[in-house]
Amino acid sequence: MPSSDENDLFSSMDASPEHKKTARQEEVPLQNERSIMVRKHSASQSLTEKLSFAFHRLTWRTPISKMRLRGNVPLRLLAKPSDPVPPNPERGLSIKMGKFTFRDMDIHIGSADFQELVLPPSFVNYIHRYDWMRDLEAATNRGEAIALAEKINEKWLNECGQKPKGDAWKPDICAWRFLNMAAHSPLILSSRDPVYRSLTINHFARVARYLDHSAGKAELGLPRLTSWCGVVAASLLLPENNARRVMGEHGLETAIYEGVFPDGGVISRSPLHLIAVIELLTYVSRCYQIRDEIPPEFIEDALTRSVSALRGLSHADDSVAAWQGSPHISGQTANAIIEASNVRVRPQRQALDWGYQRVPAGNSVLLIDAAPPPAAKQSATGCASTLAFEFSHGEQHIFQNCGGAAMLSKNITATLARGLRTTAAHSTLCIADSNSTAILVGGKLGRGVNEVELDRREVNSGTRIESSHDGYLRSNGFTHRRILILRDDGLDLRGEDILLPNPQKKVKKSVPYHIRFHLGSNIEISPNGNDNSMILRMADGSSWLFHAGGENISIDDSLWIDENGLAHPSQQLVITGETGKGGASNSWQLRFIN
Repeated sequence: MPSSDENDLFSSMDASPEHKKTARQEEVPLQNERSIMVRKHSASQSLTEKLSFAFHRLTWRTPISKMRLRGNVPLRLLAKPSDPVPPNPERGLSIKMGKFTFRDMDIHIGSADFQELVLPPSFVNYIHRYDWMRDLEAATNRGEAIALAEKINEKWLNECGQKPKGDAWKPDICAWRFLNMAAHSPLILSSRDPVYRSLTINHFARVARYLDHSAGKAELGLPRLTSWCGVVAASLLLPENNARRVMGEHGLETAIYEGVFPDGGVISRSPLHLIAVIELLTYVSRCYQIRDEIPPEFIEDALTRSVSALRGLSHADDSVAAWQGSPHISGQTANAIIEASNVRVRPQRQALDWGYQRVPAGNSVLLIDAAPPPAAKQSATGCASTLAFEFSHGEQHIFQNCGGAAMLSKNITATLARGLRTTAAHSTLCIADSNSTAILVGGKLGRGVNEVELDRREVNSGTRIESSHDGYLRSNGFTHRRILILRDDGLDLRGEDILLPNPQKKVKKSVPYHIRFHLGSNIEISPNGNDNSMILRMADGSSWLFHAGGENISIDDSLWIDENGLAHPSQQLVITGETGKGGASNSWQLRFIN
């Protein structure tokens, strides 16, 4: 387990497309409300697969690689798909000023060495994936955008476009670059300079040939799915590629089967990754549509399932909850992505593979993480968040998680990001300032939660969810069981956190624990006459009473991370207690007053 220092950050706080398809008015049937689940970690990429891909990358440094990339240079793209990803005009305005900006960082374009970018991975990807093209096009007129895009594109191609090496030539980065260059091709293919134009159009062909050989060797999950999306897009947008399409569609179907659960969630359990899947499948669908073809059924099916899974993590204001490294994503952004997909489905109430539970009641929504963290290889920002929950009423987020471990920037440092992954950064119980799943020195997840049991049922005009995990069994001899009951009108949430000793494990005499409730912004806290009852006054003027059964409540600082990587100060309620050999039990209630 990590040392308690890693939790100090939170223990002191405790710290318009050319062709539109008809909207699919489909409803995903709800699964049985009463169920018992036992779920274990997903399988990660094997050592053999890792070594195979490493060797494959090395082969591209040999003279043989030049032969792989040779072939006829297409005279043009067959079509231009529309970009489904929402742009960021502010970043586009910075490009006009000669800088790439990303979150709270920037780099001067003219002096940048694209081969040696010393930046966080997400910023590097923004540049190499050509994500900046949509921002530039959204921020300026066509003439200015063409002049700037051609200049940047020529510099990038001269520095990175000749040899397949480095971050720029990771298969998934190549796939995104192909899609973005194609969608915004008028910005980089309007020049009458034959040398420049040939250099650019040849890059499309070289990337396509590279993906032909590399897509199947990309890392399991989102990288592999992304890579095969690039192959399929290339088969549709470049001439005479029927053989590539057969191979690409087969590869993409397999990648979806491997990386997307039957309920539509992704194996990394990250909402950010799920959004990327929706954007990619929408992109590929539009490639088919612009060629007047119908996308394969497996693409449409995966897109429908994925949108339902994403909506299953939405609050009443359509914002997406912060899980597994994702920040809090606004309803505006989430709705734009879903609208672009043209899929209309109900939110999933329970996704047993994806691992999240959603309980809508009145104008309130309860969201619960009821599964182990993802396998270490599937997410570099996996969190020890099992049994954490978020609760909102209308537009007010009352209880939430800090989120944002994947949003590295100047403000979100590596140290802070590590803290954001801890159990203490989530609204759940934490024993002895340790994590329910270990976060190792290298950042990977270690031992901890292996199994989660779940029982969901309708009782007494409400929904009752009882779940438990074994994350503290090895280290402390306790199983954490959490019971949550939300009344049908959404105005009364009751909970009980129980630590059950295992008779087969050695249990310590006394172990401290904390139950944390991270609050949303603009919530005023005041005591209600004693130390185990607090009144929470919301920004809209409403009030809620939070009451702890047998322990005192303290107030500490907290924070939460938004989709732009900005940290917002907030507070948290903390219930503190100690276990005995018989374990511990603590009940609490949140009730609407007026």
